[in-house]
Formats: sequence, structure tokens, C-alpha cells
Amino acid sequence: MSGLLIAAPASGSGKTVVTLGLMRAFRRRGVPVAPGKAGPDYIDTAFHAAASGAPCFNFDPWAMRPAFLRSQAARCSETGTLIVEAMMGLFDGAADGSGCAGDLAVCLALPVVLVVDCARTSQSVAALVTGFARFRPDVRVAGVIFNRVGSDRHDTMLRAAMAQTEIPVLGSLRTDQNLLLPERHLGLVQAGEHESLEAFIERAADAIEAGVDLDAVLRLAGGDVAKSSGPVPAGIPPLGQRIAVARDLAFAFSYRHLLEGWRAQGAELSFFSPLANEAPVADADAVYLPGGYPELHAGVLADALHFRTAMTTASARGTRIYGECGGYMVLGDGLIDADGHTHAMLGLLPVVTSYASRKRHLGYRRLRSRAPDLFAGALTAHEFHYSTVVSEGAGDRLFDAEDALGESLGAVGLRRGTVAGSYMHLIDLAGGQQ
Repeated sequence: MSGLLIAAPASGSGKTVVTLGLMRAFRRRGVPVAPGKAGPDYIDTAFHAAASGAPCFNFDPWAMRPAFLRSQAARCSETGTLIVEAMMGLFDGAADGSGCAGDLAVCLALPVVLVVDCARTSQSVAALVTGFARFRPDVRVAGVIFNRVGSDRHDTMLRAAMAQTEIPVLGSLRTDQNLLLPERHLGLVQAGEHESLEAFIERAADAIEAGVDLDAVLRLAGGDVAKSSGPVPAGIPPLGQRIAVARDLAFAFSYRHLLEGWRAQGAELSFFSPLANEAPVADADAVYLPGGYPELHAGVLADALHFRTAMTTASARGTRIYGECGGYMVLGDGLIDADGHTHAMLGLLPVVTSYASRKRHLGYRRLRSRAPDLFAGALTAHEFHYSTVVSEGAGDRLFDAEDALGESLGAVGLRRGTVAGSYMHLIDLAGGQQ
């Protein structure tokens, strides 16, 4: 198994553009790539899939069991060279200090390619890279790619400084305003909303081919990752036997490993679009409403009569319905948008949420289920949203939660009959569970 981790000293260094460019450049050469994203990010995975032409999986060193990570990586690498984009800075992890991209590099024996934003530095780049390379001896920084280089002279200065180190320069990319991705409150604008995504990826690949030694990058990836034998350990049990999954721009945040894990455990999956006023298939015994951006489409969802009626009917006949984050908001009585307008939602849970008064909620979570018939035992999850709960009615709580530091967050989520939801994005079974 071969692979690389594309990392950086900090967020905003350009590692997403470099990763997309590398994936597309290799694809042009006929080199198959197995794309991956470190951490809990949903949005970058769609960009990676578009660039590589292959499904992208998350690899989360805080929330996923090590055996799961290694087996998943081994399975993915059967289709090509594993290229994983790191999150944040190489050594930035959860609040407890664990779960950084460096930990993932160690777990999967991935050599690290460091992407450095050089817009405001020259010779000091050698000290920066050397510091990252020496900080943890178990993390191998195998090469560096310069980003946002201003000129030939600037590039010469950077390379001369790095010549004093043992770390090879794999290439450099010039400053280019056409290689910037638009963002919104939860990260990048989704791949499906990027009007010229294909052209953007092609430009990134052109820049990589012009400035990076692709043969050297491939040599670094070859033969460095230990093969992990055996099947991927079972993850979170499926919600039912026949699961209807909402999928569109309002419900785009579903983890591929979760859905594939349900399939591996025998579940049948179908997909429908609430924004297109579609209903879940009639024979579904479970419905999953993942997260996304319902606050940007609240009016359309409120007017989707066919979808709304079908969900009410499904609830009445005892179908198991679970919504997380955005899906949880849609299960509620109402959603208040950024302009203060209230939109009627499904009314299946007694909760009203608001995006009018934004407050960021962010962090890893450990959960203990209060509904063993729905989710058994301990789980890991991630929470990231700006909406808030403005009112709640009577209902059973779904989870007992604590943050990455082990501090209690109390009981979270709601359950009423066969309908349940919370702001938590479920990731994996907690460590120690098989």
C-alpha cells in the first residue's frame, strides 16, 4: 500500500488546491488515486472525488478506532495511491491535544508533504520546515511544496534556503488569484454549487504540472504504508434494513464510511431529494436526514408538500427517522432563517432552531446513547453549527455528551417515538468497541 499525507503549518496555506491539483495531474497520467480527507470535514471530500474520479473517505484520528483507520486505508489503497489531505495545521488536534494529522500519519505510516504559504517569507522557510520536521521524530516530513511564490527570484531564494536542510523541495506554485475557492460559514462552498469546478480543478492541475516534480512525489508515496490485513471493522449499526437517505444541497453532509458501513452490515440504501420535493421510498423502514444547509433553503423545504406529507406518513406508520444537525433542524417545528423569518418544518420533534442569532458550536464529542434500540453503547461524533435552539417541548433526550476534554455537556438531542435527532454528526463507535 502506498500513500501520502498533504499537510501544512496552518489552515489557509493552500493544501486543498495542491491536493486537488495533484489528484487531477495523476489522473491525467493514468495513475489511479484513492482520495482521503483527514478529520470530520464533509465538504472537501466532494472536491476530492471530482478531481480524482474516485470516492473519497474520511480518516479521523480522533474519532475513529485505529483498526478502522488502517483497514479502511488498506481497502481504499487497493484502487490507487492513497492521497489524504490533512486538516488545519499538521499538529493541530482536538481540545485534548490528540487527533492531529500527524497522528494519522503515524497510524497509517504516511510520509508527509508539507505545503508552505511563502507569500510573506523567504529564507525563513528553512527554519519553519525544519521545525516541523524535527518536532515529532515519528512523523516523517518527506518533502515540501512552496505555495504563493511571487517570482523567479523569490523561488530561488526559497530553494537556496532549503538546500541547507535534508528535506527535498518537490516544487512551487506561483501566486494566482484564479486558484482561490469561495467560502461560507461552514467552510468552502460545496462542490455541487461551484459553477466552474471542472475548470478550476484543471487550472490547479496545470499549475501542479508546471511547478511540481510529479515523479518525485510518486517516489515518496511508493511502498511507505504498511498493509493492513482483514476486513474493515463494523461501525455504527444501520438504522434499519431499508434506509432512505436524503441527499441534495440541503442534506449533503453524510459520511461515506457511515453509509458504506451500513451497506456492509446488510442494509439497502436509497436516496431522495427533499429540495426536489421527493419522498423517501414507501417501503423504507428507516429515513436518515443528514446535515447540510437547510437554513439556506428553508423556504423551499417549507413548501415541499409531497416531502412533508410523506415524512408525516412515515412517522405515523412507525418508520424510524433520524436527523443530525441540519436534519435535526428540519425535523423540528420551525426554522428561523438569517433574516428572522420563521419557516414551518416537519413538526416531528418539538424544537425550533434559529440562524438569525449566530453562535458557533464546534468540537469533538463522546456520546452515550439513551436509546439502545437506535444506537447502542458509546459513540464518537463532531459538532459544528451556527444555529441555536430557541425553544424545546417535551421529549426524551437522545445522548449524554461530553467534549474532547471529558467535560460533561449534559443530555442532548430529542426523541419522540420512532423519530430522533441531535446536532451531533456521528462518526464511529468509541474506542474499545468492536
